[in-house]
Amino acid sequence: MSKQKIDRQLLILLFLLAIISILTIYSAQNILPNYLNNLYIKQTLWYILGFIIIIFLLKINLTWVFDHIGIFYIIGNFLLLLLLLVGKPVNGAKCWFQIYGIGSFQPSEFMKLILIVLLSREMENFNIENKYPNSWLEFKFLIKIFCIVAIPSLLTFLEPDTGNVLIYFLITAIILLIGGIRYRWYILLFLIVLGIILGIISLYFIDVNLFKKILGDNFFLRINRLLDWSHKDGYQLEKGLVSIGSGGLFGTGIKKVPLYFPEAQTDFIFAVFASCFGFIGSIILITLLTIFDLKIIMIAKKTKTKINKYFMAGVLGILIFQQFQNIAMTFGLMPITGITLPFISYGGSSLIFFMIMIGIILNMSKE
Repeated sequence: MSKQKIDRQLLILLFLLAIISILTIYSAQNILPNYLNNLYIKQTLWYILGFIIIIFLLKINLTWVFDHIGIFYIIGNFLLLLLLLVGKPVNGAKCWFQIYGIGSFQPSEFMKLILIVLLSREMENFNIENKYPNSWLEFKFLIKIFCIVAIPSLLTFLEPDTGNVLIYFLITAIILLIGGIRYRWYILLFLIVLGIILGIISLYFIDVNLFKKILGDNFFLRINRLLDWSHKDGYQLEKGLVSIGSGGLFGTGIKKVPLYFPEAQTDFIFAVFASCFGFIGSIILITLLTIFDLKIIMIAKKTKTKINKYFMAGVLGILIFQQFQNIAMTFGLMPITGITLPFISYGGSSLIFFMIMIGIILNMSKE
């Protein structure tokens, strides 16, 4: 291990978030079905495993991982394809492998990590090989990046898991932006995406039957769900808002969530926390998450290696996006997409994914 010290402040913040997560999931027990009555114990075990992984990552040489990320990319895509072929649907989606005695495993979570590492390496190699790239070189590079991202995006979309597909694109955009790709490509991409979105929405309103025939019933339901959000209706949203309001200034207390709503332990974990710990507790949690993000920015500023900066930028983009999306959808400000609140929501795959990213960042911070 390097003689330089790891960033203990980030570890302390992570430990505080772990305590909040376990307490909040425990507080959700009174509104969860009986077969989910041990989730807080599982989350504790996932956190213990996560901290063990961080210790392991502090001892390894990251260069080998970055140099062989292509192998992990192939494995990740194979798992996504295998999931579509043999995975068992849960709530109409094939997003998880069910592992007896352990729980579920979500390949798309780890594909996010694989893409961050792979795109960071590709961006660094491009900048090393092309000190002053022209538009043609950038265009060829962007086509290569598009092909890399398109394969897992298509497989993940078919599950369907639209939320993680959006995160794949977010990771790509951030790393390309930090890497110095010219703004003209972003403008062009924005116009193309805008045209596709307008075309899809127009078809939805003009001819529903043709829409279903071309894009399928599943995609129709997703568009319909977005429109439901725009009208601010929905059982889950209404119950979540009532729970948040019941918390008042100081909250109802641990394990005193007043009413049931679906996915309280994952998608709507913030509603549980706000109900139990109130407005003051919510402000404290948001402050801790903000400080956590700022700490990663400070580490990124200190690192001397560009590939490390690209990696941390990708991680930070995911964190901020998921934090904003999850909390905002709880209040009806964003559509409900099933995106979890990092380090707080229950979930082994999601938590281990984030713990691995933090372990890598802590390893990089020793440089």
